[in-house]
Amino acid sequence: MLQFIKSLSRDERGVSALEYAVLAGIVVIAVVAAGSIFGSTTGGLPALFQNMITKVTNAQNA
Repeated sequence: MLQFIKSLSRDERGVSALEYAVLAGIVVIAVVAAGSIFGSTTGGLPALFQNMITKVTNAQNA
């Protein structure tokens, strides 16, 4: 039994799968965060462009 536990502690195949799972989770969190920041209608990227268009239009009319 002790030999079996020692062989399991030296086996690294599962570690790489766990690393890929953690990395995939981090990527998913980053994509969701970027989508919520840049996709918001009350703020974020669309509001930034709308604000810029309004300022350029007002500057042209002045």
